Amino acid sequence: MKTIQKSAIALAASGLFATAAFAQTAPAAEAPEASPVTANVTVTNDYRYRGMTQSNFRPAIQGGFDYAHESGFYIGNWNSSISWISDSYQTNGTTRLVGTSAPLEMDFYAGFKKEFIGEGFASDVGVLQYYYPMTNAPTNACGGTGANGFNRNACGANPNTTEVYTAQNFTFGAVTGFAKVSYALTNLFGINNSRGSLYPDLTANYDTGIWGLSLNAHVGYQRVTNTQTLSGVKYNFSYADYKFGVTKDFGGGLSGALAYVTTSNPKAGSSFLWYAPVNTGLQTKSQGQGGGLISLTKTF
Repeated sequence: MKTIQKSAIALAASGLFATAAFAQTAPAAEAPEASPVTANVTVTNDYRYRGMTQSNFRPAIQGGFDYAHESGFYIGNWNSSISWISDSYQTNGTTRLVGTSAPLEMDFYAGFKKEFIGEGFASDVGVLQYYYPMTNAPTNACGGTGANGFNRNACGANPNTTEVYTAQNFTFGAVTGFAKVSYALTNLFGINNSRGSLYPDLTANYDTGIWGLSLNAHVGYQRVTNTQTLSGVKYNFSYADYKFGVTKDFGGGLSGALAYVTTSNPKAGSSFLWYAPVNTGLQTKSQGQGGGLISLTKTF
């Protein structure tokens, strides 16, 4: 689901290219009916979601499938290798313990998408379940101020999250994209007391018409509810994320992407609230620090 909107745009573009090529080679024949089931697989140097690394700046492999009915109903599953959960749990003195395992993110989603406004302007509503299979999951040992301070996003709380979303796709000539709002019905990715968090975002793509290249831009704002102030220090986990890049359509369902992503990762004092471990000790770095992304995707 992390790429469903982007994939829909890419599929639409590849569909146009395929139709044009078919018309040139066999104008008297009808194009075969598109399959309602599509699948995709991606390899990337870093899995970023809403600007934050989910793989501690290491490579990830991803893939999923979608079923889309002509009525507008769709359902699908998307998966990725991750490390952020096992990275976060847990510490003892100055040593990071390696006991909790959660190497996979599994997303299950369903919704309805239809062009009510006009061609190229699809409206989309749906529900998304993020599921993280875990072993040796710690119990929530955080209590008192710990559950609302630095450890608010690593308290042993269940990271599984349910969101509902609504989106509006748009097309203006060579410019396509979507505006979307996601709302958390549960705690957000295990963050204590974060139910009702919102994520509005905007994505735009410009087809240059040259070598199958498209320019991409994205901005979003992750609002985490129930900000706490403890001992005069504000623990506000909300932040903005930005992404700028270019995609290349190689044809045959194969595409590549280059991008730069960064965030306004919040701090409490001098320490980042969203952090990734550097080593087996307690040294950390910003989970949303700026960085380059490169990926290769095959759609079937």
